[in-house]
Amino acid sequence: MNHVRHLRCLICGRTYSPDEADYVCPLHGDEGILDVEYDYVALRARISPQSLRSNPDPTIWRYRALLPVRSDSIVPPLAVGGTPLYRADRLGAKLGLRSLWVKDDGRQPTASFKDRASAIAVVKAQERGDQIITTASTGNAAAALAGLCASVGMRNVIFVPESAPAAKVAQLLVFGSTVLLVRGTYDDAFELCLEAAKSFGWYNRNTGYNPYMTEGKKTAAYEICEQLTADLAPDPSPGRRGEWSAPDCVFVSVGDGCIIGGLHKGLKDLHALGWISRMPRLIGVQAAGSAALHDAWRDGTDALAMQPIEAHTVADSISAGLPRDRIKALAAVRETHGAYITVTDEEILAAIPALARGCGVFAEPAGAAAYAGLIKAVAARLVSEDERIVVVATGSGLKDIASARRAVGEPLVVDRDLGDVTRKLHGMSA
Repeated sequence: MNHVRHLRCLICGRTYSPDEADYVCPLHGDEGILDVEYDYVALRARISPQSLRSNPDPTIWRYRALLPVRSDSIVPPLAVGGTPLYRADRLGAKLGLRSLWVKDDGRQPTASFKDRASAIAVVKAQERGDQIITTASTGNAAAALAGLCASVGMRNVIFVPESAPAAKVAQLLVFGSTVLLVRGTYDDAFELCLEAAKSFGWYNRNTGYNPYMTEGKKTAAYEICEQLTADLAPDPSPGRRGEWSAPDCVFVSVGDGCIIGGLHKGLKDLHALGWISRMPRLIGVQAAGSAALHDAWRDGTDALAMQPIEAHTVADSISAGLPRDRIKALAAVRETHGAYITVTDEEILAAIPALARGCGVFAEPAGAAAYAGLIKAVAARLVSEDERIVVVATGSGLKDIASARRAVGEPLVVDRDLGDVTRKLHGMSA
């Protein structure tokens, strides 16, 4: 049993039981994104910070009572969630920040944050008795779905733009997915996937369409607050009320908007349950060449009035012409008094080695974009030195080696001669 009360349309507010609406509000079609709402009174009787302390499961399923899955559903065997939250004192010192952490979701089974949503997708598809799952992706969501499906022997069909990085396409093929490279953009792949899912009766995992994907992604917010509390336990700050410690600010890269929407949902859950006493500010970081949400936030544009843009960025994971989860993504920033920041491709590439050398986390361009955004926020005085700040690195740098090589240049080549080694190293510090 789960404690889902209903699904609420974010456009008209109408509610549906989970049996009445599979994905979107029938009154608004593909635009009618739904939000999963819970009975928090009942949940308080089932799960608490105290009960979690004795739960040895480090994965997202430790929060199973807060997820929209049946109690008798079998979950995939891959260990999704429980990724580390590193205190990054050296990085913080360079920026003049006293309390900085990096959440490394590149440590997921398929090396990206998207595993959180795909784990839920596999369970929900099995609950419905569906045989095939599909999604459109620039690579990470597809790889996540492919890996999670492989772990349970489930068929899947993936739509990716032809420009997707080779490493990400290779993951799909290795996991045994049926891969369709679409001659067009991510948005083209998304629309084609929607058509195919409806026509062939496949389970649709797409973010900004399937409301349960937000529910998987929200688990990162739970982990951040629980891990931060454990890290601060020896020296808790005075005046911090609530069972768990929340950060003051969370930086995350944004493309379609589902991750920032998921973090917002998770924090709202914790606040409604009384586990945190305040809501952190959410700072969304977009590539300058794919900044539809930033521009809408800056201009005060309603999510439904947004128009498609032509998106171009080295950070393929956050390239989106018309963000699919734009309602939730704008609400995440507006309701938490956060902000959207844009960073150039050059700033994103520079952030890859800076993050890696500063705390040991090797992130792909989209993951490093969040740190690039923090650098700009510090310069613009959008954050203060005493705030607790978390940067979410959403994917491993091994996802896009070509971009990493662009960021760091080439290695030294030497002859098999110590003298040549000495000459090449001349002038370098020990």
